[in-house]
Amino acid sequence: MKNTDSKNHWEKVYETKNPDQVSWTQQIPQTSLDFISSFGLTKDVKIIDVGGGDSKLVDYFA
Repeated sequence: MKNTDSKNHWEKVYETKNPDQVSWTQQIPQTSLDFISSFGLTKDVKIIDVGGGDSKLVDYFA
């Protein structure tokens, strides 16, 4: 698949599907929340969600 084909494919996916139709989206990202909580971090720590896409993880930290 060429780069432009791949780009067009993923743009179409995000334009035509709702987040609940994308298999990697979770309503509540409980596994990630539990994993992060297991470190006992303070609320002022900086966390980056690399490749998070439409992840709702940030919503639970806000």
